[in-house]
Amino acid sequence: MKDKILVVEDEKDTRFILEKLLTRNNYEVATAINGEDALEILKNFSPKVILADWTMPVLDGLSLCNILKADEKFKSIYFIILTARSSLKDRIMGLDIGADDFLVKPVENQELLARIRSGIRIYNLQNELKNAEHSKAVVDLACTIGHKINNPLSSLMLSLKSIENELNDESKSKLADDLKVMKESVERINKFVQQLIYLKNPQVIDYIDENRMIKTD
Repeated sequence: MKDKILVVEDEKDTRFILEKLLTRNNYEVATAINGEDALEILKNFSPKVILADWTMPVLDGLSLCNILKADEKFKSIYFIILTARSSLKDRIMGLDIGADDFLVKPVENQELLARIRSGIRIYNLQNELKNAEHSKAVVDLACTIGHKINNPLSSLMLSLKSIENELNDESKSKLADDLKVMKESVERINKFVQQLIYLKNPQVIDYIDENRMIKTD
């Protein structure tokens, strides 16, 4: 799949040139005319890099960056500001907002492509790290739940065995079906607990509606 890039630029000619350059270099490109338009596009488009002009009507690039960096869903997108402002003060302001990089207009094509490649690498590394941390958190949670269930389950198994030993043959015969169901249920719970405790490669799958669950089988 092609890496996705969102270009946010109010100047028509510049927007057209950037779109053509990036498309020729095998990126999937979406364009927006200002920050407000970009927010609408982001509802259905998930870029790894956003290339946004600083100065735009309605919602400028820096304001857009501020909104996205405050949102957990979008904060990992690599955000590059395009600007004619070259002063250190302006760059510091942008970095404080959360911009990841700056390019001063007019932009040299090869430098732009190099910065985008770098941004995509950083985005991918952040996602890999996030997925690794998520997997570890799932394993830790599963192990914790497994151990928490295991202790009362052990007591239940011992109690069930004790009750069965106290029953005479006639009572065992009358309760045979119930005892069988109880034993099978306890075994199923025990199997599930062991799967949780020794879970190594967690997979989260769709369950019902928007709910998800850990695959243990």
